[in-house]
Amino acid sequence: MRIEKLIIPTPFPVGPINIYLVMDDPLTLIDTGPKTPEALEALRTQLRAFGVELKDIRRVILTHTHEDHCGLAATIQHEANADVFVHEWERTNLTERNFTRVNRGLLKQAGVPDESLTHMAERYALVHSFADVVLRVTSYVDHHEFTFASGALRVVHTPGHTPGSCCLWRESNRLLIAGDTILKNITPNPVLNADPFDGARRFAALGEYVVSLARVRELAPTLIYTAHGGEVTEYDEYFFSLIKHIETRQQKVVGLIPQDGTTAWQMSQQLFPHVKDLNRFLAVSETIAHLDWGVMEGRLRSERRAGVDWFHPASH
Repeated sequence: MRIEKLIIPTPFPVGPINIYLVMDDPLTLIDTGPKTPEALEALRTQLRAFGVELKDIRRVILTHTHEDHCGLAATIQHEANADVFVHEWERTNLTERNFTRVNRGLLKQAGVPDESLTHMAERYALVHSFADVVLRVTSYVDHHEFTFASGALRVVHTPGHTPGSCCLWRESNRLLIAGDTILKNITPNPVLNADPFDGARRFAALGEYVVSLARVRELAPTLIYTAHGGEVTEYDEYFFSLIKHIETRQQKVVGLIPQDGTTAWQMSQQLFPHVKDLNRFLAVSETIAHLDWGVMEGRLRSERRAGVDWFHPASH
């Protein structure tokens, strides 16, 4: 199975995104890049270098629904009549015109002030403009196999970065296409999302992510294609380094909790005092993820007061 990497520019601080073209029948694109003229032109140009046109794409598989990964899915579907696939937990992110990642209810529970909520929503509306609604979306689930003339790619559900984040596994040569689940030089952000089964509850992003990292380790991949930066070839080394980083951040968070408690909003300002705009949303996301994981691990306890979650040392 021939898989080619395309490098697509994005307007986001993360820089360009790696998407992957499976040169097999059916011709398949894994992730798309954002909806910008620059990204679309780069996609067309790089496809032509491999002797294909955008209209030749028959299938688009999305690893998750952040705009740098899914932004051109609607354009490709319109031009090529391609089928678009995404994990079932994120299908409505693509199909609902008014979708927003800024969940006001969950952010209020985190203690975010109304003024900051409004600002976050406005900033995210700008980000969401880099993706269009996709009219026809097919859901996939864990273990689903996408078949090709020369073999198959199997879905490995790896929730954490988002609830529906997935990797694609080529068992014959132990290749993993990882999306944002594994990034060589960046720690993926455990973005705040509602639980897929209970929209009033937070998705346990960091706890799920740690489990996903362990699941990938059980596969023992020899080569991992990432969405940003270079490939990962020594996963065991990567795994232990990332777990150490997560645990170090967790210890810092737990150590900063005062006896009378703190909210996620207050803690995010301590951990990330200089971030602004949409990065403040990502800072709150990471803080909440660590606080929730601390509760899950018995290091912290939480209570809800006047609709806001407060976190305390477990011994208090």
